[in-house]
This record gives sequence, structure tokens and C-alpha cells, in this order.
Amino acid sequence: MDLVSGSHSIGQNLYHLEWCPKYRYNMFKQEENKKLCEEILHEVAKRHKIEITELSVMSDHIHTVVGIPPTMSVSKALQILKGASSRELFQRKPNLRLRYPRGHLWSPGKFYRTVGDTDVETAIQYVRDQRLQQTTLDPTSKNN
Repeated sequence: MDLVSGSHSIGQNLYHLEWCPKYRYNMFKQEENKKLCEEILHEVAKRHKIEITELSVMSDHIHTVVGIPPTMSVSKALQILKGASSRELFQRKPNLRLRYPRGHLWSPGKFYRTVGDTDVETAIQYVRDQRLQQTTLDPTSKNN
């Protein structure tokens, strides 16, 4: 995964996100609904500069790996993806209102985890190495 550059920053905001329809109904068992959901999620993500790296629409839940802009929180990204996709799905498939008459397609729950192209141990070792490197460059340093 590439690092994203901003005017005064460089980094990576990559997350594994998961959420499901209310009551865990198998809403996406039908191929037509599954494809429509995938299409809508890609449209919503593009509109909000969220980069979808991987997307799997399962019969009763969604898995995705996304890169979000550095100014966006993970909760905001989930709010956008869930809210906008729900709205679009109800507009394009009005019969979904029969199952969800109050207009709440997604359950309030969510799963998120940061992911990246390095693991925790590599990051910890890098930070330790920086401290050791500083000590060897400046023997008077008290950052031991």
C-alpha cells in the first residue's frame, strides 16, 4: 500500500471495516442486491475520497478494506458508507421498505481495525532502533 501525501503530512489510514443489516437478515443473498450494494458502496466511497482496496458483500454482512483521508475519522467513514449506501439502496430498491419500514437498513453496530503494510512488532522495533540510533549519535543524550 502506498503512503498518502498531504501538504504537511505523509501516512497511511487503512482500515478493515465490517457491518451488517439490521436483524442480520440475508439481504444480499440475491445476486442482484449484492451487485447493487457493491456498486453503491464504490460510488459513495469515490464521492467522499475513500479508497476501497477490497470489498466483499456477504449475504448478511459487509467486509471492506478502505483507505480514508487523513482528515477523516474512522467513525465518520463508517457513517458515510452506511448512511449513504442505505439511502441509495432504498431509492433504487423501494421494495426494501417492506422489510425495513422505518428506513434503518444497517444495524448500529460496526467492527473496525487498523491495517497496514507493516506489523506491530516491526513498528515497535523501528521506534526502538531510532532511540538506539540517537544514543549512538549523541552519547550525552539522556533518552536511554
